[in-house]
Amino acid sequence: MKSKQTNEVGANAGSGSGFSALCLKSCKKILAHIAKAGDAIFSESRGAVAAHERMLHLALNEAEALAWQTAYPHLIFPALAMEKAQEVADWNRHQSSVRQGEPRFALAA
Repeated sequence: MKSKQTNEVGANAGSGSGFSALCLKSCKKILAHIAKAGDAIFSESRGAVAAHERMLHLALNEAEALAWQTAYPHLIFPALAMEKAQEVADWNRHQSSVRQGEPRFALAA
């Protein structure tokens, strides 16, 4: 009985290495897809955030981390990254408007 189990394991070992290679290839493809999407979103959003590129990098890293917690990170990441980049751009515009308004408040006081 034990020799039969050993033979089954031995027979499946060959297909396991093929499966491992296929999984590795698939993972590399997903990683490349996510990296390409992240680079494209960063390039597109860079002008909107001006001096806050570091914040944009952090937002995209957060989007990637959240996407990897799902079953389909390569499908979730682009939309989530765009949303995070838009939030950074909105924050940047808000900060600019607040900074422009500061001198008026200083004069009024």
